[in-house]
Parts: sequence; C-alpha cells; structure tokens
Amino acid sequence: MNLGYFSYPLPANEPVLGYAPGSPERTALKKTLAELKGQTADIPMYIGGNEVRTGKLVEIRPPHETGHLLGHFHAGDASHVTQAIDAALAAREGWSNLPWEDRAGIFLRAADLIATKYRYHMNGTTMLGQSKNAFQAEIDAACELIDFLRYNVHFLSEIYKQQPVSGPGMHNRLEWRALEGFVLAVTPFNFTAIGGNLPTSAALCGNVVVWKPANTQVYSAQMFLRILREAGLPDGVINLIYVDGPTIGEVCFAHREFAGVHFTGSTGVFNAMWKTIGANIPNYRSYPRIVGETGGKDFVIAHKSASPDVVATALLRGAFEYQGQKCSAASRAYIPSNIADEVKRLLVDGVNSFKMGTVEDFGNFVNAVIDEKSFDRIARYIDDVINSGGASASILVGGTYDKSKGWYIAPTVIEATDPQYVTMCDEIFGPVLTIHVYDAEQYEAALRLVDATSPYALTGSVIAQDREAVVLATQALRNAAGNFYINDKPTGAVVGQQPFGGARASGTNDKAGSQLNLYRWLSARTIKETFVPPTDYRYPFLRGESEGI
Repeated sequence: MNLGYFSYPLPANEPVLGYAPGSPERTALKKTLAELKGQTADIPMYIGGNEVRTGKLVEIRPPHETGHLLGHFHAGDASHVTQAIDAALAAREGWSNLPWEDRAGIFLRAADLIATKYRYHMNGTTMLGQSKNAFQAEIDAACELIDFLRYNVHFLSEIYKQQPVSGPGMHNRLEWRALEGFVLAVTPFNFTAIGGNLPTSAALCGNVVVWKPANTQVYSAQMFLRILREAGLPDGVINLIYVDGPTIGEVCFAHREFAGVHFTGSTGVFNAMWKTIGANIPNYRSYPRIVGETGGKDFVIAHKSASPDVVATALLRGAFEYQGQKCSAASRAYIPSNIADEVKRLLVDGVNSFKMGTVEDFGNFVNAVIDEKSFDRIARYIDDVINSGGASASILVGGTYDKSKGWYIAPTVIEATDPQYVTMCDEIFGPVLTIHVYDAEQYEAALRLVDATSPYALTGSVIAQDREAVVLATQALRNAAGNFYINDKPTGAVVGQQPFGGARASGTNDKAGSQLNLYRWLSARTIKETFVPPTDYRYPFLRGESEGI
C-alpha cells in the first residue's frame, strides 16, 4: 500500500577521511587491521537464508604478505549455482512487490552502517585482501560504495517520477518493473565498490541476484553482504557464491529465467559471455540485459604547452596508485619533445621516491599486485623489454620484481621509440607505464595515433595550457574514451560527478553512478485508464451527410 510520494534528495558525496598521524580514524583503522589479522576467518557462501559450507577450502592470504593466513572461504560447484538461482527466484515476488520506500531504506541503512559502524572493517578487509593502502581503500570500500548506495536511491526515485502526459478523459502512467527472472552479477578484485554496486543496483530496482565475486575479493565481498543482511535485506535477494567462471556461466546462461548480467572484468570473458547468451536466446523468457565494463588501455597526451610538473604528477598518480590495477589507470602516455627530458626526470625522481611494502605501514605508496598469476604476467612484459636490447623500448626506471614475501613489482616506466610497441598496446593491469616521445610540432598526428592504437575506449586525458589544444583533443578523441579528463589524471571517477564507463572494447558504456545504469535493470509497463469508455464503435466520420454533426 502506497500512502505517499517519497522523495530522496540528491546526497552529498561521502567525505574522504585523511588518516593523518594522530587522527582518530588512523588509530581505529590500525586497531581493526590488527583484529582482522588476529583471526582466521571461515567464510561461507550465502544462499537464501543459509550459510553454506562445503569443506572445499580456499586460502585467503594478503598479496603483500603471503606468509600470513587470513582465513578460508568455502568454494562451491554447479549445484550451488542452481541453489542460488532457486533461492533468488523464490524471493523474487516478495522483493519486487515490496514498497519502494522499504527497499530504499535497506540500502540507505547499509550506507550509514558502512559510514559509521563498519567503515574500518570495509577498509580493513579491502586493504588486507586486495593490498590497498589506507587512502585507496577509503576512497573505494568506504566512500565510493556509500555513494553508490545513496545516489542510486536518489536516481531511482527520480526515474520513478518520470510519467507520461494524460489526455482528456484518461490517465496514463508508467510502471517501472523489475526484470522477469534473476540477474547475474560478476565482479572483479580491484574495486570493492564495484563488487558492491553491481549486485545492489540491480536489486534496488526490485531484481533478485546471484553474485559471483572474484576469488581475490571474497574477503571484502562477504563483509559487505553481512552488512546488507544487518540492514534488513531479505533472504534470497542477493546470493553470494564462490565458483569458477565457466561453471557459473554454464548454469546461469542455460537457465530459462536468466534476465541479465552485470559484469566487470576482462574483454575476452565478456565477449565469450555475449556469444553464449546469443546462442541461447531462444531458451530465455525475455531478451537478457547485458551490461559490462571491461578492459582499458588508458592514455595521457600532453601538448607542448603543458607544464612538466602537471604531466609528471598526473602520470605518477594515474599510473601507479593501487599498483596500476585500475581499469582507468594511465598505461600509455604521449609526451611532446620540447618537455620530454624534464618529464622523464620528474618521473624517475618520483618513482624512486615511492615507498613499497605492506598496507599496515601507512607510509607505503605502493603495495603488491593481486596474485602470482598477475605477478608472472607483468614480469614477462618487463623481461621482454630488458631482453630486447633497447631496439624499440627500454626501461627508464624500475624494472625489478620480487615474490619472496609478496607479489611485489617495482613501479616501472618504459620508454618506447616505437609507438606500436607491445606495452603501448596491450592491457597490462599492473604498475607499468609506457611513454612515447613525439615531435612537439606534430600534435594532431599524435592525436590520431592515440585514437588508433588501442581497441579500448575507457579513460584518457589531455594536459595542455593552450585552450585550442584542449579543444582539438576533445574533438579528435571523442570516441577514444568514455571518461575524458582535461588537465588531470585519467582515474578517480566520483559517483554522481563523473558517471563511469567506456565503449569500443571497454564495454557497453552504461555509466555506473548515474541513472543510465539503473534503466538497464528496469522494464517499463505503460498503463492507460479511460474514465468514461465509449459505447459505440462508430466514429463521427462514418455518419451520413443527412445526419449532420
């Protein structure tokens, strides 16, 4: 029963805490880190109202301290995917029919719980499980996740207000229904906020969800689901399971009630998903929604008018924060010849000033990459440059790595004389930046090179004091980045300020952190009510001339 029209005003972005020495938040976070490390977590799957333990245990170890055991999670199989789907479908009718203000209240309460009671647990599990420093965890696992929850409530309330006009004698309205069936959310390791947003944005719209996080993000994912349950999320609305990708795809994409997938991950995996879904189209109740944010080979192009200090700072932050493991990380840069020497000097000095180590030492700017597979892959790119003899590329700074205590790769800058060198083109997803020096008088040719080099189109930036150069880049690179930055690094999108997503091989550009994404999880129904219906089929034009008007 709806007893009023409820408004959810545009929220303010959650303030970022500083964690400066002596601050209360620094003390509280360090205490939480010690508590988490003093426990051995036993992490079940959450299916319906049940905590499911299979006995098939997978270790969770900090990437920066692989000798320490944080705990285990219980891995599932195809039978658990089926159980999760069944639990979701059983919860669907009750959840989709729940009054909007009650659905909204759950997620707003969860946001407040993260902002207060569980802030340091969300940050701590992210820091230890995903090797993020305190600042990177704060802007992700606390602030961005809180923002997603609060802004999505506001955005959906605005969507619900959108109604058609009504002519005389009738009333027209739109129902914004949930999709028929269940939504699959597949989330990555690198952002706890993405892990939280992909299942909850669909659930907020009245959908039920099967959520599969990356194994390397389970530690923070289960913390978030526990918070959702405390906030009042009914059993079965979001079901958290730990299975491998092929297994979940085999079960979900063959199910008649599959209604959509909300995905962040690699382009290759997303392409395979789309192909499988397409082959199964005749089996589904409805055409599934396919929403994905995938790879990136994100760029920075500097103009000859750019300040070397601005360029170097944008690259040092944009390329090496969170070890370059952001979809938006700067991984290729084009530097004009007139400022190249100074930019390179600043990059070398900057990288050499970085401290690298565990997340518990708040002085460390750089921590470890996520796992051994990633470590080995990134190391191969570095070795290839070293072994090439400098013919097309050489190491400017960095180029070392060590896995004896954790998955540590030193921040590395490669200078490529060949603008098509492999590290200018491949998505590396690690602390590796490749720069190419171009003739400062060939700016427009460099813009064409930026646009044509990569199949991706996620983020990019131009750095210039000359406004005409900014205008040229904005126009020439219109399709090269879904999030484009002027005089800034290409990372750090904020919910409500810079809706995030790219096109080309970077995804469907459905813009997480905006109304655009929520539309994908809604199905509109138009209802027309006629107050005094006609009782004669004949229209006036059918009358004979003698009958008059």
